[in-house]
Amino acid sequence: MSIFGKIAAAIFGTPAHAAEAGGDMTPTPNVVPTGATPTATAPAQPTVVAAAAAVATPVAAAPAAGTASKPTVDVAVVLDGITAKQKEALDWRKSIVDLMKLLHLDSSLTARKDLAKELHYAGDMGDSASMNVWLHKQVMTKLAENGGVVPADLKH
Repeated sequence: MSIFGKIAAAIFGTPAHAAEAGGDMTPTPNVVPTGATPTATAPAQPTVVAAAAAVATPVAAAPAAGTASKPTVDVAVVLDGITAKQKEALDWRKSIVDLMKLLHLDSSLTARKDLAKELHYAGDMGDSASMNVWLHKQVMTKLAENGGVVPADLKH
């Protein structure tokens, strides 16, 4: 799974898949069909995903004419809920590093450079401060494009 896919899966509380990096991501609910029984080999959900699912608040949104409705999740509510349960003070609203740490993902410079490549960053990867600012805004924008309700000031 892509790094952005891992971020989205942790926030939306479901496995996510994208055709290509930065492409459309459709959340897939973890549902067992009626009459079927879950298998014993199903992997356990990570704690952060369970926490995100527990605080996820669906937000009603009118779908655009002629489009299928995507589930919406209030990203700020989910991340604030996870933040409240942490001992370490993490500012996910301003820092891509803190966002990744909050979701228990690798936040190393190498991982952030990989995320930048995945999201088609065209700037200088040697300037990690500028790259980090771009990454944070890009991740928030992509979450909004894929069913997340993100505060407007975090997308621009």
